[in-house]
Parts: sequence; C-alpha cells; structure tokens
Amino acid sequence: MEESIKTDKKRFRLSLYVTVILLIIMWTIHLLNISNNMALNRFGTEPREWSGLLGILTSPLLHGDWQHLIANSMSFIVLATGLFYFYPKVGYRVFAISWIVSGIIVWLIARPSYHIGASGLIYAMAGFLFLSGILRKDFRLMAVSLIIVFMYGSMIWGIFPGKEGVSWESHFAGLFTGFGLAWIYRKRGPKRKVWSWEKESEDENDSQTPENQQSDKGFYSSHTHMMEDVEIHYPADEENKDDEDKPPSS
Repeated sequence: MEESIKTDKKRFRLSLYVTVILLIIMWTIHLLNISNNMALNRFGTEPREWSGLLGILTSPLLHGDWQHLIANSMSFIVLATGLFYFYPKVGYRVFAISWIVSGIIVWLIARPSYHIGASGLIYAMAGFLFLSGILRKDFRLMAVSLIIVFMYGSMIWGIFPGKEGVSWESHFAGLFTGFGLAWIYRKRGPKRKVWSWEKESEDENDSQTPENQQSDKGFYSSHTHMMEDVEIHYPADEENKDDEDKPPSS
C-alpha cells in the first residue's frame, strides 16, 4: 500500500513537471514575441497553404495576447496533468497525436487566416478525458469525466461559429480528435478496478463446476424416487466454461 502511494506521488510529480515545462516554453515564446515585436503569429496554421503546414507544429505555442495565454494556461495545466497522471501508458502518446492531428484538421477545413493558440490541444485533452472515463466504466475515471463536465462543460459552445477572432475550427478539431483517441485507446491504459463484492460473485459462479453439478445429479437420482427415471442434460459447452472465461491472448 505504501509503495503504491509512493508510485502515485512520483507519477503525479512527473506529470506536473512535464506540464509546467511546456507552459514555461509557451510563456517564454510569448514574452519574447511581445517584447521584441517579432510578429511570430505569422507562424500560425494557415489553412491550405504549404507555408502554413509549419503552423501545425508551432501554433499551439503562440498566443495573441496575455489574456489569451493566461486563459489557456489555466486549463492546460489541469488537463495535461490529469492526462499524464491518469493515463501514464497512453497519455503522452495521446497528447502528441492530438497536437498533430488537430493541427492537420485545422489546416484542411479552417477559414483563411492564421490560427494560433493551445485551445485545440485543450479541447482534445478535455474530450479524451471525458469520453475515456465513460467508456472504461471505472468509477475513478468517471469521476474525472464529471469534473471535466463541471469545469469545462461550457466549452462545447466553442466548437460552433460565433465570436469574432476565435478559431472555432481549432476547438472542433481538438474535440473531434480527443473523442476519436478515447475510442481508439479504450482498451489500453488503466483497467477498471474490480471491487470485492464483484470478486465474491465471480467466486460463487466458479463454484458451480460441472463436477459439482454431476454430483448433484447423483444425489437427486438416488434419494428422490421421482427423479430415478429422469436424465438431466447439460449444455455441451458448459464443460468449456472455464476456458471461455479466459481472455484471448494477444
């Protein structure tokens, strides 16, 4: 138990460190951009322009102003830390794929302009955490899903055209990517915890073996005259029940 707690703490610290490092990079780039008038926004994603392909890699690191950066940073630190902590085996891969795939979608479908900011990545992480917790039917991860809904439920309106100057295409691309990755990785990563009462139920089912059922048959046929001429048949596949319960090897 103590070892498990230490492992969890270590994983949480690593998740937080990685998230903070990414945020430091974003803030440093924005500070240099503002202080030196570097006009780095031209390196955002410019849809359907070959020169805009570079923005797939750079746009999440660029922000229009301090308000934009601060708003994204608050969501980013919560969602990225949660993603890396709760999904240590697939979280980093989901993060990287979300970065690239959401950027490609924006390049393909968005309005002609420079699309910048980490909003698409934020929507992808929120979508993954929400849907993945539901698909896995794990109480802990479903609780994370509820927290996502409570904290970021209003984000859903961001995927529709509306406010001027807001890249709703990035939001849509991110959410679509997050949902898709949640489905793709639904069987990888953390497994649903089996509670004690479920184990007891499984043990009771396992106790009903063909051997026990055969002994029951003998008991009734020798002690109850009404059962003497009655044959009790069991399905042929009942004998293979234990083998069928075993998960397929991969």
